[in-house]
Amino acid sequence: MFIVGLTGGIATGKSTVCSVFREHGIPVIDADVAARTVVEPGKKAWHKIKKEFGDDVFQSDGQIDRVKLGDLIFKDIEKRRKLNAITHPEIYREMGWQAFKYFLRGYSFIVMDLPLLFESGKLVKYMHKIIVVTCEEDLQLQRLMERSGVSEAKAKERIAAQMPQEKKVEMAHFVIDNSSTEQDMREQTIKIINVLKSLKFHWQIRLIIGFCCTILVAGSYWLKSRFFKSLITV
Repeated sequence: MFIVGLTGGIATGKSTVCSVFREHGIPVIDADVAARTVVEPGKKAWHKIKKEFGDDVFQSDGQIDRVKLGDLIFKDIEKRRKLNAITHPEIYREMGWQAFKYFLRGYSFIVMDLPLLFESGKLVKYMHKIIVVTCEEDLQLQRLMERSGVSEAKAKERIAAQMPQEKKVEMAHFVIDNSSTEQDMREQTIKIINVLKSLKFHWQIRLIIGFCCTILVAGSYWLKSRFFKSLITV
């Protein structure tokens, strides 16, 4: 199984693209879902956030107040780094476990929706292919304001906190321009899906893993045989 990384700027339409992959039976592991899971009340990252940022970023029921925390980290790059240092290792573990389960189920490839794939840089080397979703800057700003209900100033602040779309495009294997209609986006995505399905890289990975497993089994059998022979000799 190989992993396809899907990334892009905030409010460029990554979730809509992911829905097309799911419609075609391709598993999608969402980093945002994993991020919400690892900061549930009582979990390791939850305690660390409480210690680092205090009670002000929590709601009365113990859940993290994402609006307050978001405002805090987008204004302060150092606080953003601290939050990432707390949550990212937990998010990667959660996503890695999900990927392993899909591998055992025999999928040839999966998609990981990673908004900060390039910004964090931690998982880039594990991606066999990378898809970047883009859209026109004015449209991105409009979508973010409508989706999040934030002011234009705050929306621009959040967009500026991420790597420019142009740089992401330079590092992509595939680019989906989500500036036009949904049908246009779907057609672009389906073309990429067909290319990915034609790749045979997953067989190379399975052969390597199968070979390693064979060596381990053979080695265990040899050691077991040696052990019993030594007992008989004694």
